[in-house]
Amino acid sequence: MSEKVDWNEKKTSLGNAIIISAVMLVIGIVVGINWDGIFGGFAPYLGFSKSNNSGVNWSSLNEVYEKLASTYNGEISQSKVIEGAKKGLVEALGDTYTVYMGAEEAEDFYNDLHGNVGSGIGVEMGLRDGYVRVLRTLPDNPARKAGILAGDIIYKVDGEEVYSLSTDEISKRVRGETGTEVTITVVRDGKEKSFTMTREAINNVSAYVDYDGSTAIVTVTRFDDDTGTMVQGFAKEFSDKGIKKVILDLRGNGGGYVSAAQDLLSLWLDGQTVLQTKSKHFGDSDSSSRTGRAVLKDMKTVVLVNGSTASASEIVAGALQDYGKAKIVGETTYGKGVVQQLFDLSQGSVLKVTTAEWLTPEGRSINLEGIKPDYEVGRTYEDINAMRDPQLQKAKEL
Repeated sequence: MSEKVDWNEKKTSLGNAIIISAVMLVIGIVVGINWDGIFGGFAPYLGFSKSNNSGVNWSSLNEVYEKLASTYNGEISQSKVIEGAKKGLVEALGDTYTVYMGAEEAEDFYNDLHGNVGSGIGVEMGLRDGYVRVLRTLPDNPARKAGILAGDIIYKVDGEEVYSLSTDEISKRVRGETGTEVTITVVRDGKEKSFTMTREAINNVSAYVDYDGSTAIVTVTRFDDDTGTMVQGFAKEFSDKGIKKVILDLRGNGGGYVSAAQDLLSLWLDGQTVLQTKSKHFGDSDSSSRTGRAVLKDMKTVVLVNGSTASASEIVAGALQDYGKAKIVGETTYGKGVVQQLFDLSQGSVLKVTTAEWLTPEGRSINLEGIKPDYEVGRTYEDINAMRDPQLQKAKEL
């Protein structure tokens, strides 16, 4: 790079960015907390009427808007004001998982959920130690070929600093049209390194299988509509291939549809409870696996997990652990023991709401605690970059 910058200075400026973000969040929370005194005559713009306000007085929101309209020295975009008010209302709940998404955000969310990531460079990113870092690079994709490594901090995209942005926002900037170039600047060991790559279509299936002798290694990257069906298809071949053991790799799997987790568990559990849910508005209930599909119920099974194993993945790991169907190897999981539902709103927007807490079949709450493995085995960035996998090796030994 032509310009030498002390990364420690950049880390300080990140702190300033965090402060600014915190101030903006506080503003949103203040607006949300005082929502019952802010909404009133402005409610029609948000699609509310007196008949569905549940007795809440929203009158002072109109007061705020009228004051802005009569005093603000600039143009006011009514649509942006409305979108901001909706986000403020939801953010005031203080729940990380309850989110209002505008039409564009909702489209991106659904695309990510179904693996429709378009074209990019083939990296999995996540927030670690205060920065968005590369967690792993996908085989036969541009990032790995260029030399990007697990543990690298994503610093710039096409010369623009992005290190203070969220994982989702950085991902959007990395993606683009097939065949176009993107330059990623990372920080590694305190030094900046830049890589220019050509975006390619990313092959991002939700599950795949590899074989090591009589062991089948099934990797599930997310729980999509077809994940259960895919793995059921793999399992049908195991008998013909003489498979004696299954390693289910859920590392880095952030979840997806609970129904897909049920489908997967149906390979080991025949009509048994896979989770309990407790909900203020929807009551308490149990969810069970499907019947007649448990072709792996007597198969020796090991599940691999790490700190990014979350939500539906934890449902699977927790249920198999409770029933003694599998040994868990790796690191304590993320600890997302709550369930969200998606509600389609007007103009393509979506509300993702935490509607319940879930427990394992034995009634264990894993929220904020995670699932502790039966065999604690770590895997460092150095292991990943050197293609070493002590967790998988331990699973093979069991």
